[in-house]
Amino acid sequence: MIAMRILLTNDDGVFAPGLAALEQQLRHLGEVVVVAPATEQSGVGHSITFLSPLTCKSIRRDGRHWAWAVDGSPADCVKLAIAELCKDDPVDLVVSGINNGLNAGVNVLYSGTVAAAIEGAFFGVTSVAVSLEYDPDADFQAAAVIARDVVGGLVKRSEAKGKLFNLNIPTAATLAPAHLSIVPMGLDQYGRTYEKRQDPGGRDYYWALWSEPEQAPAEHFDVTALRNGNVTLTPLQFDLTVQPLLESMGDWGLEL
Repeated sequence: MIAMRILLTNDDGVFAPGLAALEQQLRHLGEVVVVAPATEQSGVGHSITFLSPLTCKSIRRDGRHWAWAVDGSPADCVKLAIAELCKDDPVDLVVSGINNGLNAGVNVLYSGTVAAAIEGAFFGVTSVAVSLEYDPDADFQAAAVIARDVVGGLVKRSEAKGKLFNLNIPTAATLAPAHLSIVPMGLDQYGRTYEKRQDPGGRDYYWALWSEPEQAPAEHFDVTALRNGNVTLTPLQFDLTVQPLLESMGDWGLEL
């Protein structure tokens, strides 16, 4: 395999253990350039910074430059890296993770981890988001080996070039051999309720609650496969246009 130049980022911050574990494993595939948020940016989605300047600080380890810490979002990191920091030596692959918590189902729309991979795909670079099920004792090292193997397999396929992928790893897969399921993202909505409370001053506030869908998720979706202990891989796209409806709307007679 030809050595690649890999951009690694995340949304848990430049000092997150998942980032460090993945950086070590991705070295087996090529040169790794780390550009990550200076602080945790979980749940920021695809936000970008454009009303204030982006600061970028070099993080050193063992007497050498190790990473760039960007005072911005995951999407900012990828955009800045490709457009400026790596413009004279372009990257071949963008990997975002390892996130501390799954990004499956509709949660991909909120995820800063996935947003960073989407930003890479905007630039036509093969991009992979990697997430591990939350566990206080999460084994990021084992998850990084799984991610390396899957990413290494993806980049061998010409059909994957410039495409966007979402990889999720359940805790069970870090404890015993697991199956890789190629599945679509689930569309069931989770966490749609709030608990209303009052602060000491008598003012109302709301605390988001995690809740399951009223009906069990359908089979053959990422959330179901993960519950069964399988690693999941989903190809994604950022074109939100509903093409069949777009074509038929021309006959709707809508006008001003």
